[in-house]
Amino acid sequence: MSDQPINLNKARKAKAKARKEQQAVENRAKFGRTKAERQAETARLEKLRKEIDAAKRET
Repeated sequence: MSDQPINLNKARKAKAKARKEQQAVENRAKFGRTKAERQAETARLEKLRKEIDAAKRET
């Protein structure tokens, strides 16, 4: 072991940060969408909105 004392508070925080980063990686893989998927969804919704607006009647 080294002759330097270990700051347990920093070690605890580093371990928690690593755990949160790992969880973030898992969440991105599980729930994330690619940029192309987001753009396709936005384009589809915009097209649908335009079709609905075009079908509205003036009263």
